[in-house]
Amino acid sequence: MTTKSGFTLMTIQEFETWIDAQQLARTILFIQEHHTYSPAYAQFSGTNHFSMQQGMKDYHVNANGWSDIGQHFSTFPDGTIMTGRSLEKSPACITGNNANAICIENIGNFDAGKDAMKPAHRETIIRMAAKLCKRFHLAVNTNSIVYHHWFDLSTGQRNNGTKNNKTCPGTGFFGGNKVADCTANFLPLVVQAGGSVAPVASSAAILKYVSVTASSLNIRTKPDAASAKATDRDAAALGAILRVYKETNGWYKISGSQEHWVLGKYTTDVKRATVTADTLNARSGPGKDFEKLGSYTKGQELFIVKEENGWCKVNMDDRWVSKDYLTFA
Repeated sequence: MTTKSGFTLMTIQEFETWIDAQQLARTILFIQEHHTYSPAYAQFSGTNHFSMQQGMKDYHVNANGWSDIGQHFSTFPDGTIMTGRSLEKSPACITGNNANAICIENIGNFDAGKDAMKPAHRETIIRMAAKLCKRFHLAVNTNSIVYHHWFDLSTGQRNNGTKNNKTCPGTGFFGGNKVADCTANFLPLVVQAGGSVAPVASSAAILKYVSVTASSLNIRTKPDAASAKATDRDAAALGAILRVYKETNGWYKISGSQEHWVLGKYTTDVKRATVTADTLNARSGPGKDFEKLGSYTKGQELFIVKEENGWCKVNMDDRWVSKDYLTFA
């Protein structure tokens, strides 16, 4: 494991140990799979991992105007993995679908006829998806693991690749980039590598969920503003969904295993809900006459911050959905 310029390079074996040790306040609901397209395999020399990652960060910051590199992780042709954006921050990878996500950029152009995925790279992509699903208690399905190709580039609406979509993660990515290709070719490999087709329950009971309303929320070692900040994790970011395991005098314990606390007044309660309709329209306001902004699919999980006249506002999004097509945890 090697760290340079704020990035850490590791093997898949090191990653599997490393991710278990990470203390993450933000709730994760799904994993995004991407390919970089450019840079591709031809730009990888076998030793230039850090310069490639820095180049992507420079482009994302200077050309796109983002605050940081867009992805949380990059995987390389030799099977290694490099960290990117802080896991406490949402990625900048799929319009309107970044909250509660982890973004993986797989170096290469995996459109049919382009880069032939190397065996070590293939193994890492599979094992990484399986480990992340296990670590964050996600079922291995097409709501928990998503391809960029399934979302409209302009609106972020999930249309499963029918209109205005990138090919990402590639038309040749594990047999194709369609939902059916993922189901038939990728997900069974993830299950074989240790992922589960059913959600894996957490060992600790969750009292409730809250959303961070401060730009940055300190995490402390006791329910007291004078106590030390936790040193093994970043502060929670605006809009992050936190799991609350205990409440004491206005403070929330946000870890099931550690004494990590945040001040509750800088959060707002949210409800976890699951979409029951095959397609659930998202609108700009609480009513069917408001503009359609996109849609969600059956089984997709949302966090609801407000209810009004039978409509629910999705956390940190100016999007509303009908309560009639949601079930609440």
